[in-house]
Amino acid sequence: MQETQYDAIVVGSGIAGGWAAKELTEKGLRVLLLERGRNIEHVKDYVNARKGTWEYPHRGRRTQEMIAHYPVLKRDYPLNETNLDYWEKDEESPYTEVKRFDWYRGYHVGGRSLMWGRQSYRFSDIDFTANVKDGIATDWPIRYADIAPWYDYVEKFAGIAGSNEGLEVLPDGQFQPAFPLNCGEEQVAAKLKSQFGGTRRLIPGRVANLTQPLPGRNQCQLRNACWLGCPYGGYFSTQSSTLPAAVATGKLTLKPWSIVTEVIYDKDAKRAKGVRVLDATNNQTVDYSAKIVFLCASSLNSSWLLMRSATDIWPAGLGSSSGELGNNLMDHHFRLGASGDLEGLEDKYYYGRRPTGFYIPRFQNIGKDKRGYLRGFGYQGSASREGWDRAVAELGRGGAVQGRDGAARAVDHRGHGVRRDAAEPCQQDHARPREEGQMGAAGPQDRLRHRRERAQDAQGHDEGHGRDARGQRREERAHLRRRLLPRHGDPRDGDGAHGDRCEELGAQQVQPGVGCAQRLRDRRRVHDVGGLREPVAHVHGTHGARGRFRRRSAQEARAVTRQA
Repeated sequence: MQETQYDAIVVGSGIAGGWAAKELTEKGLRVLLLERGRNIEHVKDYVNARKGTWEYPHRGRRTQEMIAHYPVLKRDYPLNETNLDYWEKDEESPYTEVKRFDWYRGYHVGGRSLMWGRQSYRFSDIDFTANVKDGIATDWPIRYADIAPWYDYVEKFAGIAGSNEGLEVLPDGQFQPAFPLNCGEEQVAAKLKSQFGGTRRLIPGRVANLTQPLPGRNQCQLRNACWLGCPYGGYFSTQSSTLPAAVATGKLTLKPWSIVTEVIYDKDAKRAKGVRVLDATNNQTVDYSAKIVFLCASSLNSSWLLMRSATDIWPAGLGSSSGELGNNLMDHHFRLGASGDLEGLEDKYYYGRRPTGFYIPRFQNIGKDKRGYLRGFGYQGSASREGWDRAVAELGRGGAVQGRDGAARAVDHRGHGVRRDAAEPCQQDHARPREEGQMGAAGPQDRLRHRRERAQDAQGHDEGHGRDARGQRREERAHLRRRLLPRHGDPRDGDGAHGDRCEELGAQQVQPGVGCAQRLRDRRRVHDVGGLREPVAHVHGTHGARGRFRRRSAQEARAVTRQA
């Protein structure tokens, strides 16, 4: 007969649930960890983590069948062939939208900790005192000094890479060495510092990826394939970090396929005493009891559980006496930002596929910077080269187009930059914003649609890098299917975004994308592309804002020739 009495019950096994299970078991409590979906075991079940693009039936992209069966997921980056089974099926878990709300869910052990953006920043006293200072809402009952030791504790265990900057608005932490800015980002950082006297800063993004090993985990391999699960434990997730710690205590019982339908409330004791669980494998209902119940089932599903519980006492649900339960949901801004071009970096390149980019901390309404609104925001972003194929008409839907200044420019009408199998490991969109009709049928909506078809992240939102984005090449013709074999590195190591350093290129060095010939190979033909001067950068940003700083070369691309 199965055990139904525990010291503590944790509902949900994502980032919060994993932490709760770790902390409670390490304090000696017998813990039941309930997950509504399937189990995903660390390393063993990351079945696509080491796959190359060419190993997927549809090159890792979305199909028409996927689009038909995933009406919500298709709206942006999550819908793709590489980790489709990590996302909840829209048809099996529908929800009502009064107005559009994109709800991307992962129902499995680890939850969204496997697919999160990993950007990790501290609140400051500027945040904790904002309500009382602005005279709105309710004052926080704590201040930064109260929570700072817990930030330290979490950062040391999770492994957060970042730089200490001494900023009041963004407190420093217990960081591992940061992923350094690349040459394009360093250029923008220097300009910001000189232009604004140090009041605006561009710093390395603070991210939950290791730059130094921790027990049981290796450092990030710069593959930018985090959303597939990391077999090296290079980023913080339930599977790589908190679950092994909880299991090691011998105090944890993990039950996947367990849908909690209600929190059981004891009217006499006036407290929760357990949960009611529907077993998804046999439709049987079991009650589990404990003195402590942690709801870690995400903002929406935890609220849903409370609204279903103790309705005989509170019609609106357990914890609804304030009238706020189920209200006040806020979301990030999305698809906002700016772009620009950087000049003079033709002789530099970067290596690796960093899991993060840069961060510009909030500067609005700080010090002498006064705005016509309250508070402010930060930016996330990155700088990277465009793909070489934006200058090759055969690889796009059209050739040169006329810009607003009347000059002809070679463009990729697909609205996305580098694919997984391209030399420059850039994951974001590099196309300039275009007006309707500027490229015939490919106006802003088409450009956004194609970008969404290609993007697969985020994380990291703040996705950021955050965003789980993977650029994939659209196979326009069978004979153009190929992958680029750079001299340094193997594209099978990941697909990706942003390198971690830049170097001067000597005359004898042959590097991808710096005016040197490259070889593109598939099973049938070899193609040479020579004389391409690669633009270096794009920048995208936000806490909702994203953008690109991009430089477009004036040098014309040479013709693509086929060889047997």
